[in-house]
Amino acid sequence: MKVHINHTPVETAPQSTLADLLMQEGIAADGIAVAIDNKVVPRAEWHTTLLREEAKITVIRAVCGG
Repeated sequence: MKVHINHTPVETAPQSTLADLLMQEGIAADGIAVAIDNKVVPRAEWHTTLLREEAKITVIRAVCGG
């Protein structure tokens, strides 16, 4: 199944969860927030949130600045 992470197409298995996809893509959970179709998904729901074909996933990384 095809989804998009930050506008980049990615293939993942059917019935994948958000947590599965992040692990597959090597995206560490620390310091990030994730939205699916512009709706933020709480970290506690990553393991139960099933992805759908063509979902638009946005990964936002916290950065330090000064």
